[in-house]
Amino acid sequence: MNHRPASAKRTASRPVELLAAAAVLASVVSGCTASGPSPQGPSTSQFPGATGSPPGGQTAGQSAGESAGQSAGQSGQGDSNPAPQQGAADIPDIISNVQPSVATIFTDGGLGSGVVYSQDGLILTNEHVVRGNRDVEVGFADGQRVAGTVRATDAITDLALVEAKRTGLPAAKFQTSLPRIGELAIVIGSPLGFENTATAGIISGLHRQIPGSASSSQSLVDLIQTDAAISPGNSGGAVVNSRGEVTGISEAYIPPQSGAVALGFAIPAATAVKVADQLKEDGTADHAFIGLGPGDITQQIADRLGLPDTHGALALSVQDGGPAAKAGIQPGDVLVKLDGKDLATPEDLLAALRTKSPGQNVTVEFRRGSETQEVKVQLAERPSS
Repeated sequence: MNHRPASAKRTASRPVELLAAAAVLASVVSGCTASGPSPQGPSTSQFPGATGSPPGGQTAGQSAGESAGQSAGQSGQGDSNPAPQQGAADIPDIISNVQPSVATIFTDGGLGSGVVYSQDGLILTNEHVVRGNRDVEVGFADGQRVAGTVRATDAITDLALVEAKRTGLPAAKFQTSLPRIGELAIVIGSPLGFENTATAGIISGLHRQIPGSASSSQSLVDLIQTDAAISPGNSGGAVVNSRGEVTGISEAYIPPQSGAVALGFAIPAATAVKVADQLKEDGTADHAFIGLGPGDITQQIADRLGLPDTHGALALSVQDGGPAAKAGIQPGDVLVKLDGKDLATPEDLLAALRTKSPGQNVTVEFRRGSETQEVKVQLAERPSS
């Protein structure tokens, strides 16, 4: 049975399947966006979520009328550099200190969460939380709600900046180095509309890709995995370590009906900070572009192309005049390595490209029938459309 991811934004619509039917995912990924006061729910075939959600999954519907919780603790500081190591605080102190830096984003189609990025009102959230919206409302831990404007979005990483009409905010601290597996993970957000909710667990894995997601999105790659509960409404909220630093932005989860137990995913803080800084500067984020559409290799495709196995990223299409075409890659070729790193799936290719820059030269190994070839590809800037 095929299962898929769901985003963590909650919409007012009934559960929606968001990944392509051909996806070969062993578990359903759901988006973490929660239903809002409006019964109008976005239709999406992209990402796990709602108001235009990310790839994979389903969302559940419920009104989000709960009131905001009380704030407590001291404010953080807006520093995107890793903070010096400190002694671990206890969980209640961590939560009370960080809650003022986590917001709730209300849209016409639902709600999600956000993290205070700068004290002058910038809120970092998921792109699928605000998709299709220009004007939103932002709720804070002290109960105050203010108007907000979507300032910039990046669908490739599923990140966005919202400008709230409020200043003097306690900006979150970000830990841009990857956490270790087993470290404390506290998720703070507004699951199912319950604002200022905290759940706790550990970091369960790093560099996770969601199988089958490449057919509908490029955002479900190179993720942090946690067993701290992530639910609809958590999208865009904070995953925090024992020092109260944000190590990830909540992104998606695999729902229990797929047989999963506590499988949640977050965008690493390093990615979030890099993209947020670019969005803040000029409204866009830079991404390396190879100029081909990757696809999964089924056994039937492998047999038809005479391939020894189903590993690799199949070039379903190659853009005329693009980087791959200039290097001699053709539709039907199977990319198996990039800069010496094995590519078992299309998601592996997207994750590898996430670490590269436009203009950079990479070495691509690919199979064409029974032959293996190696070429140099100069990556380009991803087109805006």
